Amino acid sequence: MTVELINPAGIPAPEAYWQMSVTQGSRAVYLSGQVARTAEGEPVGAGDLAAQTEQAYLNVGAALAAVDAGFDAIAKLTVYVVDYAPEKMGSLIEGAMRAGARLGVDVAKPITLLGVAALGEPDMLVEVEAIAVLP
Repeated sequence: MTVELINPAGIPAPEAYWQMSVTQGSRAVYLSGQVARTAEGEPVGAGDLAAQTEQAYLNVGAALAAVDAGFDAIAKLTVYVVDYAPEKMGSLIEGAMRAGARLGVDVAKPITLLGVAALGEPDMLVEVEAIAVLP
């Protein structure tokens, strides 16, 4: 196993994600932000944060599969959300969990959530980038 997930003593242990990952491996993967677009570039989930989050996570999974890796190799996720407010958390979790169910993986990882004014195109509501470590 190249990534060990830990909630260290002395800091809060959240339910929806891990505080830290410890990695061992020789290859690092830095995946650019994935958005709600199909492989053909078609938009998914106009105005629907859960649907866009699901597609972004599915794209992360597809990108990792291209290097013979899966979600277990992820050391850290960063999620950017347009006009983030706490009431959007439910939609984010719903979309991530749906993607996890479709991929058959646990998507809970160390994560940083950032609210932003806008993303690369006006219809984008969420972007997910990943750092993974491979043996």
